[in-house]
Amino acid sequence: MTEKIFYRDSHQKAFTATVISCEPSGKMFEVVLDRTAFFPEGGGQAADTGTLDNVRVTDVQERGESILHMTEKPLAAGSRVKGEIDWDKRFSRMQQHTGEHIVSGLIHSRFGYDNVGFHLNDEICTLDLSGALSKEELDEIEYAANEVIAANLPVEVSYPDKEQLAKMEYRSKIEIEGQVRIITIPDVDVCACCAPHMSYTGEIVLLKFIQAQNYKGGVRITMVCGFRALRDYRAKEASVKSIMRSLSAKEELIADAVERLKDECLELKGQLAQIQRKILKYRAGEVPEDEAVVCLFEQELAGNGARELMNLILDRGAGICAVFTRDTKEGYRYVLGSRSQDVRELCRSLNAAFSGRGGGKPEMTQGSVSGVEEEIREFILGAAEERK
Repeated sequence: MTEKIFYRDSHQKAFTATVISCEPSGKMFEVVLDRTAFFPEGGGQAADTGTLDNVRVTDVQERGESILHMTEKPLAAGSRVKGEIDWDKRFSRMQQHTGEHIVSGLIHSRFGYDNVGFHLNDEICTLDLSGALSKEELDEIEYAANEVIAANLPVEVSYPDKEQLAKMEYRSKIEIEGQVRIITIPDVDVCACCAPHMSYTGEIVLLKFIQAQNYKGGVRITMVCGFRALRDYRAKEASVKSIMRSLSAKEELIADAVERLKDECLELKGQLAQIQRKILKYRAGEVPEDEAVVCLFEQELAGNGARELMNLILDRGAGICAVFTRDTKEGYRYVLGSRSQDVRELCRSLNAAFSGRGGGKPEMTQGSVSGVEEEIREFILGAAEERK
């Protein structure tokens, strides 16, 4: 049995231990110690990483009564080693996880919803609730959670026996066999959980919701706590200041400035669309009327320009029209259409000849191909002539 130091003291960063065994596992080694501060994966929280005598520990898993430390090099059985966990990573995870307990507890007590999903990585923390919440209700919970943090409440750990447990009201997402570990934040949350947490809520410092979306009939909340919240604020502050400089606008007027810029862009797009339509009519007018087959390569067509040009040429009596626009250095996007013929067979032949893909309806197909302009043009004109 491995002594679990992380249960007794979640803030212990370093420790000494004896190596009980070391077995190869692929390119790694499974090291079992008599005691460890490394938390194995569980409770929605990833495993700790760190070192054992400067040998890197990349993963930690629990197997029966033992905890396996995955190391990059072997350690001699019977030797004494010094273990050090990656503390910044552990501390950040504890901030997020303890913050999740506060939020889940508040939502459960105020709205009766259960936490039905929890994911914590080194960037964000998400929790899935069984019911929907409005923007106002989410704001209420976020504020209340930060009040709990400011109150610096103790985060208590207990191991009630079966008789005590039967009398307790606590949250748990799964049925637990054996000893149940209870995390209690007074008047906020009582929850079964195997992960290490902060000792006091004040250590979380700050909690911020950064996204909420409808999810499986409930809501998925994405949040950050502590130093992650500070990093998130700094990143968004940098973005705001960059936009301020670009728009020459004061911080409190950025939203208005962006809206004005958006309106100007829409107006310019409309103007460009009108100009492009005039250019397309002029370009279509350059093509002789009643041409049997027209194949054009146009360099600069925005939006549905290729399709509009094709339709204009078909309106002038062309039997088949293909318009190609540059997609990559070696590739083209295309539209292929006719008012009198089924162009799907020609589309399939074109794709087969030039490593293309695409399809559509009898009167119009579209897709992409790779090849040389002259060879594609020759193929279209030749294949179309064969279909007469």
